[in-house]
Amino acid sequence: MTMKLSEFLGEDRLSLSFEVFPPKTDSAFDSVRHATEEIATLSPSFMSVTYGAGGGTSRYTLEIAQNIKERYGVPTLAHLTCVSSTRETVHEKIEQMRAAGIENVMALRGDIPRELASADRSGWAYRHAIQLVRELKQYGGEFCVGGACYPEVHPESANQREDIAYLREKVEAGCDFLTTQMFFDNNLFYNFLYKIREAGIVVPVIPGIMPITNGNQVERAVKLSGSLMPQRFKALVDKFGNDPAAMKQAGIAYATDQIIDLFANGIKNVHVYSMNKPDVAAAICRNLSDILTP
Repeated sequence: MTMKLSEFLGEDRLSLSFEVFPPKTDSAFDSVRHATEEIATLSPSFMSVTYGAGGGTSRYTLEIAQNIKERYGVPTLAHLTCVSSTRETVHEKIEQMRAAGIENVMALRGDIPRELASADRSGWAYRHAIQLVRELKQYGGEFCVGGACYPEVHPESANQREDIAYLREKVEAGCDFLTTQMFFDNNLFYNFLYKIREAGIVVPVIPGIMPITNGNQVERAVKLSGSLMPQRFKALVDKFGNDPAAMKQAGIAYATDQIIDLFANGIKNVHVYSMNKPDVAAAICRNLSDILTP
């Protein structure tokens, strides 16, 4: 049974998907697998499984994704990064994905390792995700390929005009859909969506929502995404940040409110960066139970 995301993205029904990450060590594998299985029992539209920095946990990525798909019938999206990789290495990863029955791949450049930050990249086989997308479509043409986009501009782009030009090139290389970096102000997403449609980018775009459930996540979220924190969200953190239970409840409520607003404004698919927190994923599903019921 095919489980390509391109076959249901854009359908006239509301859907919710979740992101999980693989364990960093063998000893953590069982607990991570259990958490991802709990999320799978919520019957999301799909689950994405991230790829460790430098590909160090790529084996776990495929094991987790394969387990979710085969045991729970949930479509999976396996991440693949290419930074500083050779074509031979990428082809090997593609073959492993085929063997694992993976049909959906999130093509990412990945973070530049600190030790290579000042290195000459001119000889690298992959300097941009665009090159990985092309490789997936040429060497692994059967995959449904997703790409990342940044409503608040990629941190390495000079401006949004340049960023959208690169994004259009990535889509032309073969991206079937896009998923956004996290954002905390929906107006940023709506403005971004308008601009990329004006630029001729018409593939489905899935907004990514990150529930902030403890005060310590705020700084990390800003560092990872450069996200603008609206005053309404800052007030929430100021009020509840030192009370773990209250902050968790408030953070889930804020994310739920974002999702409801997106659905109300015609967005059909939303991706939640719940990571390996089945309780957070379940709480959001409960908050949306009647909204998501056909």
